[in-house]
Amino acid sequence: MGIYLNPDNTDFHEALNSEIYVDKTDLIKHTNSKIRTANKYLCVSRPRRFGKSMAGDMLAAYYSSGCDSKEMFSKYKISAAPTFEKHLNKYNVIHINMLDFVSKGNSITESLDYLSKRLIHEIKRANGDVDCFDWNDLMSVLADVFNEKKVPFVFIIDEWDCVFREYKNDTEGQIQYLDFLRRILKDQSYVALAYMTGILPIKKYGKHSALNMFTEISMTNAAPMQEFTGFTEKEVRHLCDEYNKDFNEVKRWYDGYTVDGESIYNPKSVVEALTRGTFRNYWTSTENYEALEEFIFRNDDGLRDTIIKLIAGEKKKIDPSTFTNDMVTFNSQDDVLTLLVHLGYLTFDSETNEVAIPNYEVSEQFASTIRNKDWAEVSKSLKVSDDLLQATLSCDSAKAAKLISDSHSENTSILQYNDENSLACVLSIAYYSARKDYILHRELPTGKGFADLVFIPRPGRQLPSLIIELKKGRSAEEAIQQIKNNDYISKVSEYSSEIILVGINYDEKKGHTCIIEKVQV
Repeated sequence: MGIYLNPDNTDFHEALNSEIYVDKTDLIKHTNSKIRTANKYLCVSRPRRFGKSMAGDMLAAYYSSGCDSKEMFSKYKISAAPTFEKHLNKYNVIHINMLDFVSKGNSITESLDYLSKRLIHEIKRANGDVDCFDWNDLMSVLADVFNEKKVPFVFIIDEWDCVFREYKNDTEGQIQYLDFLRRILKDQSYVALAYMTGILPIKKYGKHSALNMFTEISMTNAAPMQEFTGFTEKEVRHLCDEYNKDFNEVKRWYDGYTVDGESIYNPKSVVEALTRGTFRNYWTSTENYEALEEFIFRNDDGLRDTIIKLIAGEKKKIDPSTFTNDMVTFNSQDDVLTLLVHLGYLTFDSETNEVAIPNYEVSEQFASTIRNKDWAEVSKSLKVSDDLLQATLSCDSAKAAKLISDSHSENTSILQYNDENSLACVLSIAYYSARKDYILHRELPTGKGFADLVFIPRPGRQLPSLIIELKKGRSAEEAIQQIKNNDYISKVSEYSSEIILVGINYDEKKGHTCIIEKVQV
C-alpha cells in the first residue's frame, strides 16, 4: 500500500462519513463494463466542485488491491451488480492528482520527471523482487511488473488538464505532457482501465489530437454517464424531503444544467444549502471568478452583446466543435461560450445546440461581475431594477417610465431599440431583480397570441402576476388594449388572482411612455 500506488480507502470513507452522501456507486458498474475492452479509456470533464475527485476516490477504493472495501460498498447500489465481487480490490491502482506534481518543478519537463520518479519509487518498493530491465523508465517498469505478477493496472488521474491551465502558453510542454500520457497508457497490455477527470476535454493538436483512444464525457456530450455529472432531480427531491426544504427554491437556485436530457443540480451548492439551511451563492464563491470576468469582457465576434442577451434570459445557438480545449485559443465567440460551459457558467442543450445561464446562482454571478465593472449602461439597468419593480407593483406609471428611460442607452448596440424584441431584452434586464420572486416567461403562449413578458410568482410568493406588453412607435394604450383583446389575463389567472398589466411604448422622439393597471380575476 502506498500513497499513489494501491492506496487504501480512507479518502472515500471520509465522503461516506459526510452529512450528505448521494450514492453514485453505479458509476463503478459502468467502469466495470469497460475493463479490458477497447473502450477502457474514459476522460470525464466537468466543472470544479461537481464531484470529480470523490468519484476518483470511490474508484480507487473499489479497485485498489491495497485495501479490503467489500464491507464499505456492501450497502450501496454497486453491491447488487453481477460484477461487484469480480473486480473488487483486484487491481494495481495508480491514483494521482496532477496538481500534486505540477508544482514540483519549474517546467512541465521537471514536473513529469518528478512524477515518474515518485511512481517508480512506490512500484519498486512493492515489487522489488521483479527483474526490471530499466528501473529508471516508468513504462518499462509498468510492463515488467505486469508481465511478472500478472496483475493489471487501473489508472485514475484527477485534474489531468491542470497542465493546460497552469502552463497556458507552453505549447511545446503541453505536447510533451500528452506524449507522456500516450506513452504510458495507449496500447499497453498492463492497462485494465484508465479514468481521467478534469475541467477541459482532451486538448486538440492536429496530428497530436492528443489521447484519441479516450471516450470523452463532457458538459457538451455526457451520454451515457450524464446521471453521474451531478445530483439528479430525483436525488435532490429525496434530499429536500429529508431536510424539509422547499424543492422549488432549490430548483430555482441550483438546477438548470441540461446534460444530454438529464436535469443536473450543482452538488456543492445543494449540499451547502441543505446543511446550512440558507440559499445563497455557494459554488460561485469557490470558483475562479477571474475566469468569468476575463472572458465575458472580451468582445470577440459580438460576444459582449450575446452575454447581455443571456443575462436577459435568452439562449444562444453555438457550435462547440470548434473549441480547441484550452483557455487561450479563441477563434470565435462560440469558443468562449463553449469554455464557459465547461467551467459551469453556462449550460448546453445538445438537442438544440443552445447555451443559457443555468440558474439563479450563476445568473447572480454574471450580474455581480457586470455591476462592478465597466458595462455602465447594463450596470445601471441592473441597479435600478429594484426601484422599477416597486414602481410597477405600486402602479406608478410615471416613475416606471422614467426608470426605463434611465436604463436605456444609445451607446450599447443591444440596448438600441431596433424592434420590439430588442425592447423585450432590455426590459428583461431592467426587471432583473424580479427574478428573486418571479419566474420570467418571454413570449408566453396565451391561446390568442404571445404575451411579450410575463412574471409568474414563484410557489409560496403571495404576489400579483405581471403582464408586460411592448410597443415601438405606437402607444402604451395600444399595448394595454392588446393584453385585454387577446385575453392574456385569462391564461395568467391560472397563477394568481391579482394581475398587473403594463403597457410600454418607445418613441424615438417622445421617449418612453407607460400605463399600469391592476385587475382582480
